[in-house]
Amino acid sequence: MRLFLRAALVAMMIRAGMGVAAAQALPPATEPALAEDAAAVAPRLGVAPAVAARLLALQVASVPVTDAIAARFADRLTGIAIEHTPVFRIVVRLKGDDSVVSETVVIAGQPVAIVYVPGAWASRGELLAAITTYQAPMRDSLDVPPGLGIDQRSGELVAVVSARDVAREGVQGLRDRLASMTQVPVRLRAINDPSLDFSGEGLGGGVRLTGSRPGDTRRYLCTSAFAVTDGTRDALTTAAHCPDALSIRDAGGRTIDLPFAGQWGWGNRDVQLNLSAVPLDPVFYTDAERTRGRAVAGAMPRASMRAGDVVCHRGERTGHSCSQVELTDFAPAGDLCGGACLPTWITVAGPSCKAGDSGSPVFLGPVAYGILKGGSYRSDGGCAFYFYMSIDYLPDGWRLRTVADPPRLPMPGALPAAP
Repeated sequence: MRLFLRAALVAMMIRAGMGVAAAQALPPATEPALAEDAAAVAPRLGVAPAVAARLLALQVASVPVTDAIAARFADRLTGIAIEHTPVFRIVVRLKGDDSVVSETVVIAGQPVAIVYVPGAWASRGELLAAITTYQAPMRDSLDVPPGLGIDQRSGELVAVVSARDVAREGVQGLRDRLASMTQVPVRLRAINDPSLDFSGEGLGGGVRLTGSRPGDTRRYLCTSAFAVTDGTRDALTTAAHCPDALSIRDAGGRTIDLPFAGQWGWGNRDVQLNLSAVPLDPVFYTDAERTRGRAVAGAMPRASMRAGDVVCHRGERTGHSCSQVELTDFAPAGDLCGGACLPTWITVAGPSCKAGDSGSPVFLGPVAYGILKGGSYRSDGGCAFYFYMSIDYLPDGWRLRTVADPPRLPMPGALPAAP
């Protein structure tokens, strides 16, 4: 399958040093992967699927532009946000009062406005430092440990707190106290469950994994994300809080055990590797029947993420859905990371997330973004947002399998590959 989304190729060419001008010379594409993601996010953006497809191509093609802006204003950058409607534009929020003249650049043949908004109270680095420094005191001062993140659009530290803590102190009182403690602007977001892991009840990513825990008769459900390799072995990734012993049913109907290789679930990681004797293609699936496979073309680094970016995920419970990034530097609530989490996670607006989606792939077109960990629910049980681990944090020595890799041979004694 040649599922090469034009926008993915743009990003890959930039990383290969070909430059923006060469990337813009690519002809327009109507790939199934782009069309599928565009159709999923079009209702959220309030546009037709064809318009959404063009917006997604602009989004990824704009990454090298915003990377350059981040480097140019590194000392005063608060955040960069992508606005898809009413017109696609880039909004850059800067610390301090010195103004910067807005400009227009041509991206993928279309003029795109870059709007600079000065006046932010703190830079992104200062907001991150506030989370790192005051996370423990904030946890100690509240009944329920909060989730903490940075909103690049507003330049605020967002505290995801329990309704119980808000009721005890009041919205203004709690917000003012946290702002006084951290010395940065604070915005509260109150929901019933600030953070929950999502473990609940062809070989590749985006498919059902089942397993059990010693002494527990229940079967647990997770979702695989992407195929990875250490150069000699292939493995599937999922969430570290899923059961160690997992199995998968391949396209031929056979149940295949996936031996446990290891898990990394502290600080900035929630990833588990289960080995496969059958060679793994660099493919993930976006449908339960595994008829719509996408070849993995590359990965999007965490440093290039912006507020407003559209990403998609395919969970075993909720299927394929797309929404927009909210917070790019988020520390989930509670002790979900073997203790307090680091502010390296990325949140995505609901409403599509449920138990069983743990470990599922986060992507756009054929580009891997990360592995879903958990999320937060509203009082009515709906998904407020989910959060994922960037693909940057794969375990040391392992890397994403892509279409650039040569085919692999089965390990001795392995089942033959399914047709």
